[in-house]
Amino acid sequence: MSDSSAKKRCGWCGTDPLYIEYHDTEWGVPLHDDRKLFEMLILEGAQAGLSWLTVLRKREAYRAAFENFDPEIVASYDTRKVRELLRNDGIIRNRQKIEAAVGNARAFLEVQRAFGSFDAYVWRFVGGKAKKNAWKILSELPAYTPEAEAMSRDLRSRGFRFVGPTICYAHMQTTGMVNDHLVDCFRYRQVAR
Repeated sequence: MSDSSAKKRCGWCGTDPLYIEYHDTEWGVPLHDDRKLFEMLILEGAQAGLSWLTVLRKREAYRAAFENFDPEIVASYDTRKVRELLRNDGIIRNRQKIEAAVGNARAFLEVQRAFGSFDAYVWRFVGGKAKKNAWKILSELPAYTPEAEAMSRDLRSRGFRFVGPTICYAHMQTTGMVNDHLVDCFRYRQVAR
């Protein structure tokens, strides 16, 4: 048995190597880089109604299509660029999600101007430091929390789309605003440090 397969992980990541890599290296790690926060916000919105694994498999194509998630460039996309993206079979070709990504880039830049960084803005919803949960089984994990509802409400008031409470909570989990690894997962203590 290899070291990788012997480790106890959160059950949601299953056996897919891409999902395991994401779980083991990214999920729940506190993230403070604005461009990465923008990437995860756009990818979480793209995931709405789909599996996260579907999005992970398309992530590199998204990075290419969205200029490595440079919000300044994405904010400048026009209707011609949206039409081009709708023909890109490497990404999720949903007009509402693509148009939301462009609009969210514009709103993202406004938040950066208002707060100095998106990082400073978004981490306020957890008091500036990661919330450490202590879930024992997957069914204990909530779909969203009051913090995610507050974040969703505030983002929507600033013009963001595809940022409902469930998407916001997934964003919080992904970017390490909350540590939702199960307590018996090998990453729980590593991320908590």
